[in-house]
Amino acid sequence: MAQKILVVDDEDNIRDLAALYLQKEGFTVETAANGREAIACFPQVQPAMVILDVMMPGMDGFEVCRELRREHTVPILMLTARNEDIDKIVGLELGADDYMTKPFNPREMVARVKAILRRTESGRRPQNATTVANLSVDKARREAKVDGQQLDLRTKEFDLLVAFVENAGIALTRDQLLETVWGYDYAGETRTVDVHVQHLRSKLTDAKVQIETLRGVGYKLIESPL
Repeated sequence: MAQKILVVDDEDNIRDLAALYLQKEGFTVETAANGREAIACFPQVQPAMVILDVMMPGMDGFEVCRELRREHTVPILMLTARNEDIDKIVGLELGADDYMTKPFNPREMVARVKAILRRTESGRRPQNATTVANLSVDKARREAKVDGQQLDLRTKEFDLLVAFVENAGIALTRDQLLETVWGYDYAGETRTVDVHVQHLRSKLTDAKVQIETLRGVGYKLIESPL
């Protein structure tokens, strides 16, 4: 069955362009012209992913993202017309998985959609759980637990944790993490990694591991010193 993508944008040409290229790649596309319409139709559509514009009248993309994240873990790709880091950082902090700046290359958009869905799908394949100290990560179930208690992780937070656990004790550069977790060349947007690492650290406070910052290099997951 074709995966369904919900495209939310108040510009007709953006919705039509996204739908055209996504449908060419075999996706089913539903659209919404504003934030309230997106929230209203989401339960019926049940999309595999949402492409969400930031700047919309009434209920903007940030509000929609916040509302969806209250109950859903569906991947979200945000679109912003302003090339400003603050828009991107706010979106990531609200739970978006990725972002693109308008105007965008529709082929790149499709590549990013595929990369995000590929990462989500790969988590459903049978995998053995990996344990570091009192932290256990099960890729097949997409579950992470500390002392048996499940952590509430967003999509990219979980994928990032998997990368660290599978490479425990090994230094990983920001570029390596971008390629591993986001699945493609992210054009040097290493701030994305820093934001997600910060969020992940806040959720590992009870774990006997820590994500160590390697100045000028990246990060490394180690067991916490006694």
